Amino acid sequence: MTRPSLRPAVAGALLLTFGALTFGTPNARAEELALYGAGSLREVMTAIAADFTKSTGIPVRTSFGPSGLMRGKIEAGDKVDLFASADMGHPVKLQKDGRATSVVMFTRNRLCAFAKPDAGLTTANFAERLIDPAVKLGTSTPVADPAGDYTWQMFRLIDKARPGAFATLDAKAKKVDGGPPGNPPDPDPTGSAFARGDINVMIAYCSGVERRQRATPDAQVVHVPDSLAVGPEYGLAILNAGTTAARLAFAILSVEGQATLARFGFDPVGLPAGAPK
Repeated sequence: MTRPSLRPAVAGALLLTFGALTFGTPNARAEELALYGAGSLREVMTAIAADFTKSTGIPVRTSFGPSGLMRGKIEAGDKVDLFASADMGHPVKLQKDGRATSVVMFTRNRLCAFAKPDAGLTTANFAERLIDPAVKLGTSTPVADPAGDYTWQMFRLIDKARPGAFATLDAKAKKVDGGPPGNPPDPDPTGSAFARGDINVMIAYCSGVERRQRATPDAQVVHVPDSLAVGPEYGLAILNAGTTAARLAFAILSVEGQATLARFGFDPVGLPAGAPK
């Protein structure tokens, strides 16, 4: 199915952002901006922030982690200007609670499986192999990390064709990424789980292919069948209505920002047809 290049909600948010950029208050903060983002956005948002700083002179301080945990930090009082989440739910919750002034979807992603050769996983046998006891399945943690929420949605789709599969997958999945804040810090919990032999298949975002293959060179990329595709849709929340925050939001939504997202493996929602990526 061909995805629309720009949804009405995105266009509306662009107008709101442009309005804030043009008509914002003169006393809006111009100091360092704080951007919190999903862990899957670490590389691409770091690049976009660097481009923004280079063109505007405004520094951007970034912090990344599971979206649910990052939202928790904002709710606990962290001062943040923009929040880029791997789902729409967390930004919308911040808006409903009066913490965000506006929310827009700014990109999409896809789920892939990263599989060791011994798992024997292919797109054709995807559901059958995931259910097999010989496959040691790793996932992100639902609620804390949207990648886990999307994975459980996929489990339910598998269950529709194979009744009872959800219970099997729910019970066997090892939640190796996006755990509670108290867990010992690990810069690559998925890589560690592969190295220990705890898992031989990990469900994660397709945008992380290069990072995963650097950490686990023998992990093969297996695409999720179209019949099991779910989300992911990424949301951007503006938490500070000042013009400086709006400028960074506009940079992310701009053709240049969307092209950067595409280069890092995301599916942009704001590139015109035929635009170079």
